[in-house]
Amino acid sequence: MTLNTIDAKLLQKMFLAGAKRIEAKKEYINELNVFPVPDGDTGTNMTLTIMSAAKEVSSLADPSMEDLSKAISSGSLRGARGNSGVILSQLFRGFTKEVKEHKDINVTIMANAFQKAVETAYKAVMKPKEGTILTVARGGAERAEELVGETEDLAYFGEQVIQRMEEVLAYTPELLPVLKEAGVVDSGGQGLLEIIKGGFDAMLGKEVDIEITPAKKTTVANKSVDTGNIATADIKFGYCTEFIIMLEKHYTMETEHEFKAYLESIGDSIVVVSDDDIVKVHVHTNDPGLAIQRALTYGSLTRMKIDNMREEHNERLIQDAEKKAQEQKEEEIKAASVKTAAPRKAVGFVAVSIGEGINEIFTGLGVDYLIEGGQTMNPSTEDMLNAIDHVNADTIFILPNNSNIILAAQQAKDLTEDKKIVVIPSKTVPQGITAIINYVFDKSAEENEARMIEEMGRVKTGQVTYAVRDTSLDGKEIRQGDIMGIGDKTILSVGSDISETTIDLIEQLVDDESELVSIYYGAEVKQEDADAIMNVIAEKYPMIDVEVHMGGQPIYYYVLSVE
Repeated sequence: MTLNTIDAKLLQKMFLAGAKRIEAKKEYINELNVFPVPDGDTGTNMTLTIMSAAKEVSSLADPSMEDLSKAISSGSLRGARGNSGVILSQLFRGFTKEVKEHKDINVTIMANAFQKAVETAYKAVMKPKEGTILTVARGGAERAEELVGETEDLAYFGEQVIQRMEEVLAYTPELLPVLKEAGVVDSGGQGLLEIIKGGFDAMLGKEVDIEITPAKKTTVANKSVDTGNIATADIKFGYCTEFIIMLEKHYTMETEHEFKAYLESIGDSIVVVSDDDIVKVHVHTNDPGLAIQRALTYGSLTRMKIDNMREEHNERLIQDAEKKAQEQKEEEIKAASVKTAAPRKAVGFVAVSIGEGINEIFTGLGVDYLIEGGQTMNPSTEDMLNAIDHVNADTIFILPNNSNIILAAQQAKDLTEDKKIVVIPSKTVPQGITAIINYVFDKSAEENEARMIEEMGRVKTGQVTYAVRDTSLDGKEIRQGDIMGIGDKTILSVGSDISETTIDLIEQLVDDESELVSIYYGAEVKQEDADAIMNVIAEKYPMIDVEVHMGGQPIYYYVLSVE
């Protein structure tokens, strides 16, 4: 088969085929993760990211290359979860920047798009690490560039690019010793390769499944929610109204602020997101016509949808637009969030939290909005944007409290124009707690950012959980079901008893400068067990204060802080 060009319709099919392939392979990709912890893993995060875009892409009936590019870029950007998902979204963003200007794609354009994808992704990562998805993407882009002038056949081009990416992926353990020790290749690179292979199969005309199944449940910051117990009478505004404005007039952040204020006067559950020359709008109101009339003053409307939520609720049919509003409503109930209707203030705080007790601690420290997520499922960029939208403040500090969420927070910052966003790169909950404790209200945002980062750097964190698979790591043989004590950088303790492993981990974290040990026990731990550990540590280290708090976090038996 010889193929010299790809049109928008074929590229749409290729993208959806790639999305379906990684969805089918996500558990295999999760298994490649180096650390054998029961976290939200690479395969899951990359699948959720691309599926966010796939839903938009599949809704295009007869797309132009520009429309398709916008759907891929915008959908993946807002749905990005975890570091691998954010990097994937940036690869798509760079790729679509190159192809959107063309009606058809040939070998030269495809090679340029690959190169643009890699450049964009590398720029998005502050400290790019080789041996990862970035390395695999770059290998593919380099081979693509070599093929320009050598062939005009996209089938041969795709075969050669995939072959090079496979070779680079196989070499990733040589670039990252931790991969070599565990005997695996990079999971993000494997995920990217699966997407490319799925798209290539579709390009060759192979029979592939591209049907995107809509979600049947709403999600609230990554947790499934049963809406069956919400009474119809509780729905204050009956019509879920959603549309896209194709801007035809000058639209500034001041314009957007005025538009949001107007929507707040006629409804609630408001989401207004600007992206290039379009504005996505979602509002619950009793008079959809008022929202539509105001929107028409900015441009023409498309993808309009008005649903009677009371009727739908009775029929238990939850629509896509209602999902976003339910996310906001349930997050407010569960996380004691403030509504945007609250008076504007100078500074606000958003934090990612992992359990009932941790929620209460953050709320008590002045956090305005909590995103429930953390380890078991990473919040998306859109979750972050929703949180930012809810906090009515000029400057908002975001505490990701997980190294795999920092890039999504940074991406949300880049997409926010009407508020100043400061991302404090907290990698653990204890770091986040220390950071907000050290916030000083009469200092500037810049001074507080520096102070918070410095102070959280003094915190050592430990986490105790179980192994989900066998592996060899840092000289330790780990078997499925073993209890692991994880420090800030590596696994420090492995055993068969939760309490013994926890005590061993604390002993490795404590040094001559330590003054305070904080123990946050999880949902599966009894307080008396946590108190027993506290007593052992207090007796062994009489000069150190030891505290016990109910964290309520899932998955992790204990989260520890040593300062």
